[in-house]
Amino acid sequence: MAKQQDVSGVATRVSRHRKKLREQGLRPIQMWVIDTRHPDFAEEARRQGAAVAQSAGEADDQAFIDAISDLDV
Repeated sequence: MAKQQDVSGVATRVSRHRKKLREQGLRPIQMWVIDTRHPDFAEEARRQGAAVAQSAGEADDQAFIDAISDLDV
């Protein structure tokens, strides 16, 4: 278990770092993203992919994805 002194040292460094970032005009945000490890993720991704593939704008959608994708990796 971490000592109180160790924890407060980390908290001080983090506080200084955040203060410096704020001085640079940045602010912290919290962002929630899809958990790709969730058991339902793959099924939902397949469902949404199939819906896009069957949509009237599929060709335009795919052209857009192709245009912004760097496939020469």
